[in-house]
Amino acid sequence: MRVKDLMTQPVRTVHEHETLDRAAYVMWNHDCGAVPVVDDEGRAVGMITDRDICMAAMFHGQPLTAVPVSAAMSRELCACQPDDPVLDAERLMSTRQVHRLPVLDQQGAPVGILAVSDIARRRPRQAGDGARQRPGWNAELIETITAIWEPRHSEPEADDTETGHAEPARRRMRPPSSEAPEEPAVHRH
Repeated sequence: MRVKDLMTQPVRTVHEHETLDRAAYVMWNHDCGAVPVVDDEGRAVGMITDRDICMAAMFHGQPLTAVPVSAAMSRELCACQPDDPVLDAERLMSTRQVHRLPVLDQQGAPVGILAVSDIARRRPRQAGDGARQRPGWNAELIETITAIWEPRHSEPEADDTETGHAEPARRRMRPPSSEAPEEPAVHRH
């Protein structure tokens, strides 16, 4: 089975220069928890999740209309392509601990999203459902889900003396800057 057989399309995106209220609006209207972020040429440069928006709202202390998507998005982009085997995409999800992968065309433009839930819904549940059950499918899905939800290595916490909140070092939000954004890292199988 190929990624194109399971991916959700059309894909909804936001531009890196749009603000977080627009990203939240897209997620709300399309019932999704993450969308790819694109540049001026329509190429994926990151992902933004509902959690990223919440964390940015807390750490920036500004309204969502004042915070650009680029300040909260993940620039480390784990992606796959439509003709990739689903098992390869599943392994990437497991290795990188992500629930969703943007599906990119040859130019890097998003053409779909593949989520763990897409894979789970399409797994044959029983031999009589018209699909041949491949040995180990359920075990592979369980391994993928377990790996995604496995806690990452613990990191020292930074104490915010003003608010009294502690936050893991890996999730500290960067304030918006006028510097050129770093190049996104794209991980494929």
